[in-house]
Amino acid sequence: MSSSKKPIPGAPAAQPPQVPEQTVPHSPLPPKSDQRGPEMVSPTGVPTGAPAGSASQSGAYLTTAQGLRLSDTDHSLKAGTRGPTLLQDHHLREKITHFDHERIPERVVHARGAGAHGIFQSYGTGTRITRAGFLAKDVQTPVFVRFSTVAGSRGSADTVRDTRGFATKFYTDEGTFDLVGNNIPVFFIQDGIKFPDVVHSVKPHPDREIPQAQSAHDTFWDFVSLHTEAQAHTVWFMADRGIPRSFRTMEGFGVHTFRLVNADDQTSLVKFHWKPRLGVHSLVWEEALMINGVDPDFHRRDLANAIEAGAFPAWELGVQVFPDTDDEMFEGIDLLDPTKFIPEELAPVQPLGLMTLNANPKNYFAETEQVAFHPGHLVPGIDITNDPLLQARMFSYLDTQISRLGGPNFAQIPINRPQAPVNDMLRDGMHQSADYAGVAPYRPNSLDGGCPFHAGSQDGAFIDIPQPVAEGVKIRDAAATFDDHYSQATLFYRSLSTVEQSHVIEAYTFELGKCYETAIRERQLKSLANIDAGLCSGVAAGLGLPVPEPEQQPGNPQPSPAVSQVGRKWPTDGRVIGIVTDSGTDADKVLTARDAITAAGMVPLVIAPTGGMLTDTDEPVQRSYATAHSTEFDALLLATSETGEPVDPRILLMVTETFRHAKAIGGWGSAAAVLAAGAIDLSAAGLVLGEPEDVVTRVGELLTEHRVWKRFSA
Repeated sequence: MSSSKKPIPGAPAAQPPQVPEQTVPHSPLPPKSDQRGPEMVSPTGVPTGAPAGSASQSGAYLTTAQGLRLSDTDHSLKAGTRGPTLLQDHHLREKITHFDHERIPERVVHARGAGAHGIFQSYGTGTRITRAGFLAKDVQTPVFVRFSTVAGSRGSADTVRDTRGFATKFYTDEGTFDLVGNNIPVFFIQDGIKFPDVVHSVKPHPDREIPQAQSAHDTFWDFVSLHTEAQAHTVWFMADRGIPRSFRTMEGFGVHTFRLVNADDQTSLVKFHWKPRLGVHSLVWEEALMINGVDPDFHRRDLANAIEAGAFPAWELGVQVFPDTDDEMFEGIDLLDPTKFIPEELAPVQPLGLMTLNANPKNYFAETEQVAFHPGHLVPGIDITNDPLLQARMFSYLDTQISRLGGPNFAQIPINRPQAPVNDMLRDGMHQSADYAGVAPYRPNSLDGGCPFHAGSQDGAFIDIPQPVAEGVKIRDAAATFDDHYSQATLFYRSLSTVEQSHVIEAYTFELGKCYETAIRERQLKSLANIDAGLCSGVAAGLGLPVPEPEQQPGNPQPSPAVSQVGRKWPTDGRVIGIVTDSGTDADKVLTARDAITAAGMVPLVIAPTGGMLTDTDEPVQRSYATAHSTEFDALLLATSETGEPVDPRILLMVTETFRHAKAIGGWGSAAAVLAAGAIDLSAAGLVLGEPEDVVTRVGELLTEHRVWKRFSA
């Protein structure tokens, strides 16, 4: 009797990778047995007779598109290890240009986004460090903000584990200023030439186009375990910041170090921060998975609903300020390394102004989809540094907009139009819609009376800050201070609370558990051993693999309490509270609770067995048992009655999920019986029983800490 062994989907390759990085060149591996390319035919359908695979790339060495072999694709060509990136770097330009044009028309990264309009109100505290007019006292500046995920397509879900984009367009009277950042202060890579590599690794596998919007697969972990400068960023989004509760509770960072100049031509180095008024809060992993199925538009819906309800989200813009020294270092940390952050305990964030988002877009495509950001959109008083990632972005973003938006005139699309006079001498091109006067779009000229004229500093011109460029050789390399890839990952992990650390271990275990190749898991464990022994052993236990010895002993950094999301209290504006009712509910008590929730600045949603009106009232219900789900609510109130009937299983599902996700639960009537039916111990943390007004008050107090964290540690 014979038996045939069927292949298992997702099985390792016939030639599995080895743990150490490959050093012996060889040709690309052949396709798997279940893969086949298109037939070799001519453009007119005639078979060519060429062997299968003859159109594939070949050769053991990395080359340019012209076949030129390359010795380095990890570093841009710079004027010395700390100098600016050179325009003559043909490899950087070819690599980035091709990457920028890979997908049409959605963004290569940050394809899925949500936007809103608002106002930035300056405090005037920034005038000592910058001459930027929008930071003068009491100046109000219109803004448009776009939040986004990084890896997924436009059709992907909102609550995937990912870095989030946080891009703000300031329509200042000196020109448009774009602050294009993320919700994590460090980045995967140190040099922009590596951006195509990290994005290619995290995108869906090219053979199957899966998984969508996820990093839990082999190619991503293969890259970050080999390119260890990515470890600092990776541990941030393996933590809870990778799954934000809302865009409204998400911190923003400019990532790079910028150079500011004030009215006296004095310069400072700064890092930009956005601090949400509601605090920084996240989902738990199971909750995020549920939301991806129940409501994949969760974050964009939450933002739009909050603005529509008048619970306008707000962030305070601030800066960490550093002396502009020759070495561009602070407390031993290289300010030009985008994989490093400066703990706020060493350099406090100094507030500059408040941004409030108060209007939703009228048309998603016209505004959120067509808005074009560029870190080179600067205003007088703000300039860039020689951060090699920022230097490459200065080229890449402009190039990308030309591809996505059909030509060089993307600034004329309404959402991108400056709210300052424009006289740029730029003419023609696709989608030109400006009505230009004059016949001489050049300088100098006499036919247009010499217009437009150069502006001086007294006229508000942008003046490039003179900066010495150190004498050196043009070289593909990085400064020695960029070599530390682990100390800040250690600092971040050890700054987290115990419950947050457990979430990090669970996230790594899940992500690496989705990899097919054991060698990749083992290699990443080696990096975790260099970060923290407890982190490594916890993940290794979950994967069923031995704990490796560290290649370098983790340091003992001073923790940064500002990194943790746990331990402080925050406003509860816009928090959503579900009120569960049934056919015998006391409607007066429900309305009392609803009014108390509204008065506290939160949002009540009444849940009933069916749609329609609350029993014996003309008050509408917002959710039925069929449409309500626990993930929509920050807390749940049980206003059920004593009916003697078994508890509806849909209520039990909501209650048990709410409890499991460490959310507050309150109630009256038969609330205790409902909790008991869900096998919930009435002495557990975060359960509040009593009269409606008192219950709302006490649940609101619990919500100031976002979750009932004690429930996780019980």
